[in-house]
Amino acid sequence: MSAGTYTPNPGAAPVGRMIGAQAALETRMLLRNGEQLLLTVVIPALLLVLFSGVDIIDTGAGKSVDFLTPGILALAVMSTAFTGQAIATGFDRRYGVLKRLGASPLPRWALMTAKTLSVLVTEVLQVVLLTVIAFALGWSPHGNPFAVLLLLVLGTAAFSGLGLLMAGTLKAEATLAAANLVFLLLLVGGGVIVPMDKFPDGVQTALGLLPISALSDGLRDVLQHGASMPWGDLGILAVWTVLGLGAAAKFFRWE
Repeated sequence: MSAGTYTPNPGAAPVGRMIGAQAALETRMLLRNGEQLLLTVVIPALLLVLFSGVDIIDTGAGKSVDFLTPGILALAVMSTAFTGQAIATGFDRRYGVLKRLGASPLPRWALMTAKTLSVLVTEVLQVVLLTVIAFALGWSPHGNPFAVLLLLVLGTAAFSGLGLLMAGTLKAEATLAAANLVFLLLLVGGGVIVPMDKFPDGVQTALGLLPISALSDGLRDVLQHGASMPWGDLGILAVWTVLGLGAAAKFFRWE
């Protein structure tokens, strides 16, 4: 028997494996949380079915589902990357989970990466579900799939940065209240289910600079109107991404 065969050799796993394990854990925790599932999956799906089947709001010419589906996809991204992540991370911080994970071999940047991967996995499930429902309701999408993917990725990054900024600077209870309030306000004023031309001109200009408006309008330009690449909306999302992630990296408190 060679020397040292049974000698313990403790050490951290490769970073990639740690990120994968943490991302899988974060995803399972999210999917087991009934309140988060209601926010991220059930509400967008119900809104899509309700407003597509009942003429509550005048969405203009064409089928309601063609106008609503891009906005509901944007809402799903916001509900997961911003609202759900802000609330979950805020309470992880309050209960000391982040502090303990920060003291583990898992680097803090890797923890944030794992949380982002968890968000992306959840969004894939959301997009698949909402797409199936939309097709069942008669949706007829157009446009460039790469543009859609780019919009969704940039939208996720922008909302993720803003959600982490809120979770890392406010108390958990304040994060819970603020994240849900922002969700409701942007649902109404972000071009998700109410067309932007229903608002006064000055208000339209201000609302058009919001990330949810840029994401919903960009997706609508591509999927409903067949635009190749909505550079203006992509630019707005890119600015929010830089601002949100930069501020989160600077001001996020782990305790």
